[in-house]
Amino acid sequence: MSDKKYRDLLYAEKDHVATITLNRPERYNAIREGMYEEIIDALMRAGWNRDIGVIVLTGAGEKAFCTGGDQGDKGKGRYGTGTLGVPVEILHNTIRDVPKPVIAKVRGYAIGGGNVIATICDLTIASETAIFGQVGPKVGSVDPGFGTAYLARIVGEKKAREIWYLCRRYSAKEALAMGLVNTVVPDDELDAEVDRWCAEICERSPTAIQIAKSSFNASSDNIRGIGRMGFEAVNLYYETEEAKEGGRAFREKRTPEFRSKRVG
Repeated sequence: MSDKKYRDLLYAEKDHVATITLNRPERYNAIREGMYEEIIDALMRAGWNRDIGVIVLTGAGEKAFCTGGDQGDKGKGRYGTGTLGVPVEILHNTIRDVPKPVIAKVRGYAIGGGNVIATICDLTIASETAIFGQVGPKVGSVDPGFGTAYLARIVGEKKAREIWYLCRRYSAKEALAMGLVNTVVPDDELDAEVDRWCAEICERSPTAIQIAKSSFNASSDNIRGIGRMGFEAVNLYYETEEAKEGGRAFREKRTPEFRSKRVG
């Protein structure tokens, strides 16, 4: 058990498993400024601890795994690390770079940036209550790189484009059928199922698994560069009235008027 305290996370180590819990259930575990850095720190602590064999990333409560960046932060301006002022791409890269499998344990909503995180994790295990989907084009945002190109590798080009262009929501059963998750179990069996997968992984050679993860990543690591370029474009896009309209409409709970704000 780690004695380090986080503002927005719960961190625990048990039986060679590190569990990182996003702990803002009242906000559907949306990620606010400073929370990105906490998740990155927790991933690095677990990832380079030789006693840890697998990392579980999950959300507190029954309603959500994660719903991405907190829209309440978007209107305040972002001035931290990362291309967007918050280290979104650094978080994505850390999930891939730590030399341990990262399992997304999903209850409730995995929407927007939360859906991207679940996609990037090595494995995703969902309860029957899980709901997946994107919202970016509805709120004046997009998650390039791993959020789009890597998603297409998992579910196929046509389905990935549907997910992003239409911003629909998909049940756990639908996510399983498209290959977005590894397995789906009843909600009251989710914890035990994840524990079983973790126990199996921890019985395997950690060095062999580390090499396997690096090999899998090498095949798709070109997406990292695509993502960096994409985030530079998104950073410019966020300064436009079109993007700002998406955030305003979300906070005001109305339909955005994107076309009237578009330039060119």
